[in-house]
Amino acid sequence: MSADYIAFTEAVYKKTGIDLTLYKESQMKRRLTSLRDKRGFISFSDYYKALRSDEQLFKEFLERMTINVSEFFRNRSRWDILETRILPELVKQRGSLKMWSAACSTGEEPYSLSILLHLLELKGSILATDLDESILNRARAGLYMEKSLKEVPPAQRDQFFTKDLAGWKISERIKKPVTFKKHNLLQDTYPAGLDLIVCRNVMIYFTEEAKIDIYNRFSDSLRTGGILFVGSTEQIFNPAKFGLESADTFFYRKS
Repeated sequence: MSADYIAFTEAVYKKTGIDLTLYKESQMKRRLTSLRDKRGFISFSDYYKALRSDEQLFKEFLERMTINVSEFFRNRSRWDILETRILPELVKQRGSLKMWSAACSTGEEPYSLSILLHLLELKGSILATDLDESILNRARAGLYMEKSLKEVPPAQRDQFFTKDLAGWKISERIKKPVTFKKHNLLQDTYPAGLDLIVCRNVMIYFTEEAKIDIYNRFSDSLRTGGILFVGSTEQIFNPAKFGLESADTFFYRKS
């Protein structure tokens, strides 16, 4: 790792509390080098000086270092398992479900959860968190392009969205159970007593050390019998290490 990049990561940590060293270096450095070069800076030192004085540049930096690729019901077959098996089992144990969509990006994931609650006529609350406040503001707005809705059946699309010139707007009844909040998975306190944590397609960007810490903290956040739902490239090969057991493919139950 170059001295220039090391100094940059240290400066970013002091300014934001975001520890870039806990992300996979090759992926993060490549992403940030591309952004730095695009803006015409030849060193991370010069780039950081500009970040301190240019709010728009700083917002762009935050958006680039976070992962904002999402869609409703991504990997639909797993959401079908959540709808038909996991949520009905959880609600038998608790009348109202307490859920967390961690690293929620632009909101497709927590709103997908809310749609399932509505379809199954279940009660529950959904905490949706992300590192980037500008991304959370987009999530709160609830406006999406056609490509984000490709896994939403037309009947549900017409039921839960309104079409306008700018795209598809999520309905207020789907927004209602969802609370958006800024949160750093690597640093901030985790919520407790959860029935379901959904954190998908994010862990692949973290170091093994960071993953172990996050999985342990997820496990601590779940009540006994609660479920962790991970992404299709993030299978946990030794769930017992974290006090978890397999409930289905990519679903893990707190034991």
